[in-house]
Amino acid sequence: MRRRGITLTLLGLSITGCLIGAGCLMGPNYHRPKVNAPSVYRGQPASPSAQPSAESLGNEKWWTVFHDPVLQQLIRTALQQNYDVRIAVTRVLQAQAQLGITRSSQYPTVNAGAQVFELYNPKVSSIFPAYSEQAGQLDLSVIWNLDFWGKYRRQTEAARANLLASEWGRRAVITSVASSVATAYLKLRELDLALDISRQTLASRQDSLRLTQVLFDNGSSSLLDLREAQELVDTAAESIPDLERQIQQQEDLISNLLGQNPGPVARGLALTEQPAPPEVPAGIPSELLERRPDIREAEANLIAANANIGVAKAAFFPNISLTGTGGFESYALKTLFTEPNALWYTAASASQPIFQAGALHAGVALATAQQQQMLLTYQQTIQEAFREVSDALIAYQKYRQYLERQQALTREAQDAVHLSDVLYKNGGASYLQVLTSETNAFAAELNLAQAQLNLRLALVQLYQALGGGWQP
Repeated sequence: MRRRGITLTLLGLSITGCLIGAGCLMGPNYHRPKVNAPSVYRGQPASPSAQPSAESLGNEKWWTVFHDPVLQQLIRTALQQNYDVRIAVTRVLQAQAQLGITRSSQYPTVNAGAQVFELYNPKVSSIFPAYSEQAGQLDLSVIWNLDFWGKYRRQTEAARANLLASEWGRRAVITSVASSVATAYLKLRELDLALDISRQTLASRQDSLRLTQVLFDNGSSSLLDLREAQELVDTAAESIPDLERQIQQQEDLISNLLGQNPGPVARGLALTEQPAPPEVPAGIPSELLERRPDIREAEANLIAANANIGVAKAAFFPNISLTGTGGFESYALKTLFTEPNALWYTAASASQPIFQAGALHAGVALATAQQQQMLLTYQQTIQEAFREVSDALIAYQKYRQYLERQQALTREAQDAVHLSDVLYKNGGASYLQVLTSETNAFAAELNLAQAQLNLRLALVQLYQALGGGWQP
């Protein structure tokens, strides 16, 4: 009979488990909210066809966008050593562990116990002789909190969504770090270019100063011309220490992004050799919802918040648990595992909340408000993403137009320097005209370097805005 009771108990637990698998799930099931996505990005060049191309810069691997081998190596190092990336990885590991802890609540808890003891009492008198006893106990207990209302399944759903959010968060960090390294490196190459321009200008003006000094010594030039020539030299010279300061600080920034101590940074292609294609495909706006990691992270947080509503609603219903214990107990170890010494115990309990002073209703209201917050955050993230892509597209087009104008302006300024110098040497112009032409040309060359940088930074920003850079 006892063995039959154990069998019936296990059968009851199995049947209950099947019922639990088909039990209720409190709370709403998640459905992706509708998004009012534009058909094309603002600032996107008109396509020859009616529909925009599905090709997008955001689908490209980062090493196909950044062609400089030195920059590629810097990004690889950063993705391995950058502290933000490594911290993001630990968040994923924490979320994985939390999912395992939460998911375990759906299953029974099984514990085994054993106890063996021996008792000996000495002889007290002829009435109470010495005696000894041996006893042992071995049992296996099972406790199962039934998930009939789906509380633990909703908790697992939320934990799984949190894990997904942490993974997309890690990818967002990868995108940010890759873009930050590329931005810092391009700025460094622009500073290198500006330093080269300053040094070349300084050398040219020093030659001009020596010539003016010779002319002054021979009475062919005035003291004013000599002072103005010296002014040109000092103007070019004063910019060099400041550029050297900025270069070293920029190298320190890159070293920090690489997870390294401050130090020098290798150089690769010159700024003007960095890629800047005439047109950049942006793709279809609706695809941004699937590609941008911050949007996917926001959606995963929304899924988790949606599942927590079900957790809060399940608290209104009874908590049902099953308990079962089976084993052997005997005062003689040699007969411990015999059938007469077998024992078993089963119980079922239910607990129904009756009065919680409004705490359960407040819990549902809190979970609902948090879900609405995550919904608004998700929608806001999408709108910001569309804006960032549009701004980057506009910036890339306008910076290209600005670069073309600045190139023409620089050529004209350099021609003016040549003409004013020829006229001055032949007595057809004052040195003030030479000074003005030199100053304008120097400023134009530095502005051209900045324009080259702005165009390439706009490409990096567009690549990041399109959700590129995290793809393995």
